[in-house]
Formats: sequence, structure tokens, C-alpha cells
Amino acid sequence: MPRKMSLFSIVMLTLSAIIGSGWLFGSGMAAHIAGPAAILSWILGGIIIGVIALNYIELGTMFPTSGGMSQYASFSHGPLLGFVAGWANWISLLTIIPIEAVAAVQYMSSWPWAWANWTRVFIEKGDITNLGLTVVFLFMLAFTLLNFWSIRLLTSFTSLISIFKIIIPLLTIIILLMSGFHSTNFHTAAGFMPYGSAALFTATTSAGIIFSYNAFQTTINMGNEIEKPEKNIFWGIVIAFGISMVIYTFLQVAFIGAVPAQRLETAGWQGISFQSPFADIAILLNLSWLANLLYLDAFISPFGTGVSFVATTSRALAAMTQTRHLPTKLGQLNQKYKTPRRAMVVNLFLGVLMVAAFRNWGTLSNVISTSTLIAYLTGPVTLMSFRKRGINLKRPFRLHGAVFLAPVAYTLASLAIYWAKWPTTIEVFGVIALGLVFYTFYELRQSSNRKKLVLSLRGTRWLFCEMVWLTMMSLIGSKQFGGSGLLPYPIDFAFVAFGSVGCYFMGVHDSYTSRETMLAYELNQQVKMNK
Repeated sequence: MPRKMSLFSIVMLTLSAIIGSGWLFGSGMAAHIAGPAAILSWILGGIIIGVIALNYIELGTMFPTSGGMSQYASFSHGPLLGFVAGWANWISLLTIIPIEAVAAVQYMSSWPWAWANWTRVFIEKGDITNLGLTVVFLFMLAFTLLNFWSIRLLTSFTSLISIFKIIIPLLTIIILLMSGFHSTNFHTAAGFMPYGSAALFTATTSAGIIFSYNAFQTTINMGNEIEKPEKNIFWGIVIAFGISMVIYTFLQVAFIGAVPAQRLETAGWQGISFQSPFADIAILLNLSWLANLLYLDAFISPFGTGVSFVATTSRALAAMTQTRHLPTKLGQLNQKYKTPRRAMVVNLFLGVLMVAAFRNWGTLSNVISTSTLIAYLTGPVTLMSFRKRGINLKRPFRLHGAVFLAPVAYTLASLAIYWAKWPTTIEVFGVIALGLVFYTFYELRQSSNRKKLVLSLRGTRWLFCEMVWLTMMSLIGSKQFGGSGLLPYPIDFAFVAFGSVGCYFMGVHDSYTSRETMLAYELNQQVKMNK
């Protein structure tokens, strides 16, 4: 019988996924956008993803299945919504694998040693070159091979690497706080919030903050590969998420305080731009040993996250095949190692294509954040739909106050999508719409009756309304978020929230019982309740 993951293993896997390239680049980008107020952006981002995660913890313990994040919406609203949510989630996960490889290659290109001059050609004007793309592929191949044979190799690797990934950021925080920390940086250069409160929200989505916290779903997607999932899914996420939120917030504090005061007075926060933020600061502070350690971690942190997300992404793609709107062979598990090998290979090559299209860390993180949040919109709606229609389902973890927290999580996710700015919103919506081509192709090949099709469309209309609403708001919203300025800031927030709440209640109302719902009930029967 294949070995299942213990609580310690799942905490280490989740931490390994969360603490990736986000800590290497996020603090620098957030400070560039919002100045010292970026500290609040990390707290806000943690609250948003934390509230969303609580909804998914209840769903994950109710329906412990591999790739669950790609299936929950279909359980409550039928195959079309399940496909759209799964497609959006898969796009975001697919992009994480190449972005971690890009992060490692970008740090390689800025190595300060004379013998490493050959790495400079990997990046040109902030973008990956064709030669750099080859190195990115080699990284991604290594990520995939560590997942190819068994869950045992994955857990052994991530448990070891996660310890290192926690120690290096903590050491960086301590050293920067002790060496050259300028408390005046928090109120000079136009003050704590030099670019206004709107920049605080922009940084939350656009600086990789949402992207950095996104990896909580690693635990959800491992599902029945976890020991005692009814208990360990909850504690795995809570422990890993709590540790990472503290680390990220203090990293931002340390970064702001460590920026040379003279340079800040001359250029301001938007004039501060580092290719390798923490390593560059370490060099400015004559901490060459710390810089060398950070260059080493620029391999290890993205490597650990990339390895973790190969597991998550392959299971998400495999789970999507259960709606029979993608080739079913992608969902087959290797009989010996119980890993979805075909899905891993497909994700590897599509990930390379993703880097070829979006050749820098910032652009990739924007795509990830927005598509992830679209997928997350379905979680609160599905949760409350089962509260309404599945009263007798087993719930090892029951979210107290879900009547309030579910719409709050939904509204916060909608606002965070809006913060991504026009035209990012419509671009990502377009990528997600491409998935409907596959859905339509496979739907036409099946002998579906008209009633089933109508119910599926009805179960999805609320998400289409949400995407149309957010597109309109992005177009006519405030100029701070890329709009035309017809709706000034912060009145635009009220309009976004008002329309989104309406879509949320429509979604809860439109849930219905389908073949996928019966599968959900069968999964729930396998759940063991704590005595």
C-alpha cells in the first residue's frame, strides 16, 4: 500500500510551496509600488487568502480527493462550472512551475563572480532570452523527475529542503535588522504611504503577494494521499500558512529598513529597483557571505516550490479529466507509483510555452494571481451550497460563521481581481475563455440531453456574470487601477463589491444535484469523523 503523508510531511510540503520565489522578489516589488505601506499589503494579502482558505478547508475535509480544488465546483453546480473553475485553477498552477524556474535563472544572471559572466546572457532587459529558456526547461525537467516515481521521494525531498527554506529567510531578517537598519525609512521619502492608499491594494495583487500565499492549496489537492485527512488538512494549512505569513511580513519590514537611506532620499521608493533584491542589498551592506547564501537559496527556494507544484498541477489536470471534457488518459495513474505521469509531461511542455509567451517574473505572477482568484470565487459559493443542500454530510471541520465569512471571502477575492488592473483582467478572462473551446468540443461528442445542458449553463451563469461585471468595473473604474476614471477611487470598490455580492447569492441559489453531486456524496461516505 503506498505510503501516505503525515502531518509533518504535509506542513513541510506546503511551506516548501509557499516560500518560493515570492520572498526573493515580492518585498522589492511591493516596496517599489507602495513604499513602507507594503507591510500592510502583506497583511492584507494574508487575510484575503486566509479567509478563502478556511472555506476550502471545510470542503477539503468533506471531500478528500486528489486534485480536489478542480472538482468542488462541479459537485455543487455541475460539469461546466467545474470545468471553468478547474481550468482557471490549472492555468494558475501551470504558471507557477515556470515562474519558479525563471526566478532561479534571473538570480543566476546577476551572479557577481567573474567566473559566472556567462550567465549574464540568460536575461536581457528583464526578460528571459532563448538561451535562458533552455536553462528554464532544464530546471522544470528536474522538478518533474522528482515527482515522476513516487510520493515517498517527493515527501523526503520537500521535508529536507523546507527546513533550509525557512532558515534562510529567518536569517536574512535577523541580519538585516542588525546591520544597517534605518528606522527613518518608514517615514521619510514622502512618508509611510508615499503613493496613496490605492497603491497598497495594487501591491497586494501585482507585487506577487497573492501569488506567494496561494500555495495553501497544495494540501487541499493532495486529498486522500494524506494520513488522517479529516484532521491533517486543517492543521497542515493553519501551521504552514501562519509560519509563512509571519516570515513574509518581517521580510518586508527588514527590506524597507535595509534600503540605503541616501539612495532613498535621492530616488524615492519608485526609483529603487533591484534585479536580485535581498542579495543586492546584502552586497551594498558589505555582507558578501549573506549575498552568497541568498544566491544559493535562489536555487533552493524556487526548486522546492517548483517540485511541490509539479505534484499539485499534475493532480489538478488529472482531476479535470473526470468531467470527461479533456482526454481521459491524462487522468490515469501509473500503476506502480500512483502518480499521474502523463499529466506531468503535458504540464512540463505547456509550462515551457508559458515562459516563451510571458518572459519575466512580474508578468507571470500577475497571470497567476488573477487566474487563481477567479478559481477561488467558486469555493465560498460551493461551501454555502452544500450547507443549504447537504445538511447531513460529514464535516470533520466546520467553519463557524460561514454565513458571514463565505460572502466576505468572495467579495475580497473579487476586489483583489479588480486590483490587478485593466487590461490584465480582460487578458486573463480571455485565457480562461479558451478552455470553453475544449469543453464545447467534448460536450458535442457526448450524448448529452438538453435538460442536462440547460442545468449546467444555469449553474455557471453567476460566474460569467461576475467576469462581465469585473470587466466593466476595470474598464470604467478609477485611474489608479487602470480604468477610465468614470468611477473615482474608492467609490469603485463599493460598486465592485455590490455587484459581486449579487453574483455570490445568485451562485448559491443556482446549485443543483447532478451526477457529480452523487460522486461527492460517495467521497463523503469515506470520511472518518473524530470521536
